[in-house]
Amino acid sequence: MTGLALSGAVKEEKAPQEQTVTIPKEVEIQNVQEELSKIQKELARGNSIWLKSYNSYMAYQESRKSLREVQYRINQLQGWTPNVERKLEIEALQAKHKVLTDQIELLKAQGTSPFVSLLKPDEAGELPTITNPFEIVTGLSYVKRINSQYKDYVLREEELQEIISLLERQVGLYKDMMRLNPKGDYEVELDATLLQVEKFKLALETLISTASLYEKRIESTEAKINKEIKDQLYKLLNIGVVILVLFGFSLLLKRIAKRYITDNERFYTANKIVTFINVTLIILIVLFSYIDNVGYLATVLGFASAGLAIAMRDWFMSALGWLVIIVGGAIHVGDRIRVEKDGMIYLGDVLDISLQRITLLEDVTLTTVMHNRRGGRIIFVPNNYIFTSLIANYTHGALKTVWDGIDIIITFDSNHKKAAHLAKEICRKYAKGYTDITRKQLNKLRDRYSLKNTNVEPRIFTFIEPNGMKVSAWYLTNAYATLTLRSTISAEIVDAFNAESDITIAYPTQTIYTGHIPPRSEPPMENA
Repeated sequence: MTGLALSGAVKEEKAPQEQTVTIPKEVEIQNVQEELSKIQKELARGNSIWLKSYNSYMAYQESRKSLREVQYRINQLQGWTPNVERKLEIEALQAKHKVLTDQIELLKAQGTSPFVSLLKPDEAGELPTITNPFEIVTGLSYVKRINSQYKDYVLREEELQEIISLLERQVGLYKDMMRLNPKGDYEVELDATLLQVEKFKLALETLISTASLYEKRIESTEAKINKEIKDQLYKLLNIGVVILVLFGFSLLLKRIAKRYITDNERFYTANKIVTFINVTLIILIVLFSYIDNVGYLATVLGFASAGLAIAMRDWFMSALGWLVIIVGGAIHVGDRIRVEKDGMIYLGDVLDISLQRITLLEDVTLTTVMHNRRGGRIIFVPNNYIFTSLIANYTHGALKTVWDGIDIIITFDSNHKKAAHLAKEICRKYAKGYTDITRKQLNKLRDRYSLKNTNVEPRIFTFIEPNGMKVSAWYLTNAYATLTLRSTISAEIVDAFNAESDITIAYPTQTIYTGHIPPRSEPPMENA
């Protein structure tokens, strides 16, 4: 009894041990399957470019293999005796052959290697050569771009390592499944995954070595660009110092000119010349600092200037006219000049002489009264007019006065000698101050010009006119205010002539007969 009881107890103990082995194995298989499913979902959900590229590679290889099989089958069928079934099969295989050929053409880029485009670093474009300050921004942008591309390349490496880690876990799980369930068909998946891991590890090794070389190339490129930027900044600093020195020197010259040149016109001209020279020097310094081949520049400028001289003839002539005006000194700022062009007359004061034009302020003058009937306009006269048009300077050199004349006609029976005397005395009275000034100014001009007639006293001329004797009175007056003195002298002459009984001012008259017209007396006939 006791022996039977013990043996029963032993049997009862062994039965639970067999149950504990069977249940954990099924659970373990289920856990492995769940983990495999999670890994596959994670690989599919990641949307990785590495997996896409590998899948395209595998699709290319499968398409090529299928194409070879299809071609082999077509050749085999064509070698047999044709019948309806074989003919239909050949047509179906030819259609499949065309589809496979199109697929291979689309996947051709992935044919030789699945990761060619991913292992090759992105091109950053042509390496810039920084030769002027404006290209510094280009160089900095290039450095930023290559660093960004390198970061993307490193991210590819991290992504590939993560994929390899998942695939290695998948290999281990497949091995566990083969151990736990030998009857399961996991050998194909394991071989495919092992091949995939092998390809990815090989790509990782290439990626790591390429990344190392890529980093060194970026460091070299960045060092080169930084050196060129530093050189350009140093050159720019030197040019800036030179320009500041030139500006300081020009300001010093202008201050000296303002201190020692009392004539405003001469000071303005000197100021313009200093500014022009200063700007020209700055332009030349900048050009020669940033142009490597000066001889090439001279050749280009030679051909360009020849074409521009034809196309922009007026512009160049105006620039040449400005040079003639400044160097020759024929016209200065403040002078009163008269310009005649195409029948139009413009008279005014020079406000400015720029590289292209003379700026005039039109004043109220006799020309305004007699011709234009307008005043106060700003007139722009191109400098090239100095070569093609008549320009009269009323205040050239030291002269500030001009001759002005008043004409008045008296009757033939008037005392014309008395009228001329009265006109001369009136002119002498009102023009005395300008006469003395002109005498001194002409004495100063003797050193520059050959002066023959230096008579500055008022001049009176009498002429026979159809309506009487014309008394023409000429006197010196202020070049900037001719109308004022002209108006005064005109009124005085009229008053003086009207006060004399033997002087009658003549003017066009008409005789109207209201009655019988008297016969004209004929001159007596001379005896033959």
